[in-house]
Amino acid sequence: MKAILVDNNKNFVVSQVEKPTPKDNEILIKIKAAALNRADLLQKNGTYPSPKGWPQWPGLEVAGIIEDTGSEAKEKSNLKIGDNVCALLGGGGYAEYVCVPYGMVMPMPKNLSFEQAAALPEAYATSYLNLFYEGHLKEGQTAFIPAGASGLASVAIPMAKAFGARVITSVLSSEIAEQIKNLGADVIIDTSSQNVEAVLETEEKNGTPVSVSMDCLCGETLGKSLPFMAEGGYWVVISTLAGTETKIMLRPLLTKGLHLVGSMLRKRPSEEKAILLSELVEKVWPKIESGEMTPSIYKVLPLENANDAIGILERCENIGKVVLQVE
Repeated sequence: MKAILVDNNKNFVVSQVEKPTPKDNEILIKIKAAALNRADLLQKNGTYPSPKGWPQWPGLEVAGIIEDTGSEAKEKSNLKIGDNVCALLGGGGYAEYVCVPYGMVMPMPKNLSFEQAAALPEAYATSYLNLFYEGHLKEGQTAFIPAGASGLASVAIPMAKAFGARVITSVLSSEIAEQIKNLGADVIIDTSSQNVEAVLETEEKNGTPVSVSMDCLCGETLGKSLPFMAEGGYWVVISTLAGTETKIMLRPLLTKGLHLVGSMLRKRPSEEKAILLSELVEKVWPKIESGEMTPSIYKVLPLENANDAIGILERCENIGKVVLQVE
């Protein structure tokens, strides 16, 4: 089968690899579409390899058709051969086939294309995990989700809104702010002319402090913003794209009882991910099927054009998800 491997020059190359055979607890998926994530960039550059037991090539979320099942998967899963599904992976999505533990495979929401469904598992699981499990977000609270133009924010902002939260986000320019208005954020901070911490201070004074932040940027802004959080608030660090260091004032952390949490979905065991995904199907899929939430797709490219696709992420051009189509 075809798969996209990384060569010695850190380029994606179309390669021939052995087609996998499902183990007892696995489902074999014929991949129709695979969505890109920033973790794929790190893997391409050699700094974020697939976890043990997963294929060495990138790809964390796919949609496709079940082609085969192992004996345990056949007995314990409600899914069957021929079903349209999407799946969360530890790696291996940039290919024609992948084997996945049955607990990490979900039925596709009704009325979605394979390309739309491929954009669900990683981004939706990451958003749900960090907003509701790690951040304990509740209806009526305010969430801060920076990097509003990212593929992840295109999911997290509508998700938080669908569950009754007020949402603040940040972008790099007024042009980008205009482009993401459809996501529904209540406040869009234009960092070319505004300071995040100043806006969050104003929000606190107005009685709408941030209770939860799902932060993929961090850097200096994290430490400057923490003092203006709500009592007992959760600042969840999921990446450090804007810097790995910050200065934290400990007094507000102590007096407000704040929580600074580090969270990585990829490192969690399959059993823990399976519980999370079952809750996605139960609580989030109905909101997608009703139209309350819609996957945001920026561009669809053929699998063979993986270098062009990852280039879009490298240049930060996309607003929404980039997806590879697998013929």
